[in-house]
Amino acid sequence: MFTPTSPIVGVAISGLTSPTYTLTADYAPAANGKQFAVTALGGTQTGARSHSNSSPFTFTWFKDPTAKQLPALNANGQLGTVPMVKNRLVVRQGQLPLAGQAYKTAIIRCEIDTPAGADLADIVQQKALMSAFGGLWSANAQEFYNTLSTGVI
Repeated sequence: MFTPTSPIVGVAISGLTSPTYTLTADYAPAANGKQFAVTALGGTQTGARSHSNSSPFTFTWFKDPTAKQLPALNANGQLGTVPMVKNRLVVRQGQLPLAGQAYKTAIIRCEIDTPAGADLADIVQQKALMSAFGGLWSANAQEFYNTLSTGVI
């Protein structure tokens, strides 16, 4: 279930000191989604903004809108095409492209496609996938920001 603990403790990025993000449940833009808005900031984040209509700051999880089932085994006892269960995390944040201009929305889209049936047959691998992803993102937030700001991979 997508129920992030609030506040979220941010990771170390130069210029931010002990950043936290307080979340409030919000309405997702689709029935298959669950959304939280960042309604308060903590720590030192001079100039950073929480959610507003003109400058959104939201986390939205979309589950696959249709249930996926494994197909019947073929004559050789093998699965044919295994459908993928598609989940998506979308993070939106209003940002200024130039002082005095209207906010434009920056978007992070993370798509997670897992084989139908793996949620029961290979639970530990799904846990390892998410653990590794979270660790990679957390440990490299500064480097990801550096790539955004310099264009150098």
